Amino acid sequence: MTMENISAAAENPSLLLVDDDEVYCAVLGDALTKRNYIVHTAYDLDSALQIAQTQEPEYAVVDLRIGPESGLELVKQLVALDENTRIIMLTGYASVATAVEAIKLGAIHYLTKPANADEVVAALHREAGDASIAPSEQPLSVKRLEWEHLQKVLMEHNGNISAAARALKMHRRTLQRKLAKRPVKE
Repeated sequence: MTMENISAAAENPSLLLVDDDEVYCAVLGDALTKRNYIVHTAYDLDSALQIAQTQEPEYAVVDLRIGPESGLELVKQLVALDENTRIIMLTGYASVATAVEAIKLGAIHYLTKPANADEVVAALHREAGDASIAPSEQPLSVKRLEWEHLQKVLMEHNGNISAAARALKMHRRTLQRKLAKRPVKE
């Protein structure tokens, strides 16, 4: 490691970026590098944990769905490794249930995709909630309520689709099909 690299490592914070979408990871990683973060990228949970154990990142940006695995499990493990790691949960499958679980497990913020580097950096450094956000004037649609309920039941069964389907009195394949769809935008 050169003196320049050692100096940069001392001044620039380390960030772990975990997403199975390699293109999105590359674009976001480059943008964060330009904002003076030392970015370590992983595309699965095992690689992410190995990097976290060796690099001890100050920050982490974790996708909710990493292939067939849940980013929530990674959030839990990152907090166990270092409770001071500031973690952002990032997802294209936003739901109230997963947002609540991410925060309970130790994430400091929850962003929906496509989030850009400026939004990620702002979330990483945000210290408090924003009480000025107005509640929605419209109730959730029936389709969105269904999506939220499915996510809540799935979380209650630790991501086990078969157990969630039994609890919902629904065929497992029907539940899988409903979960594969993106949530309804409000």
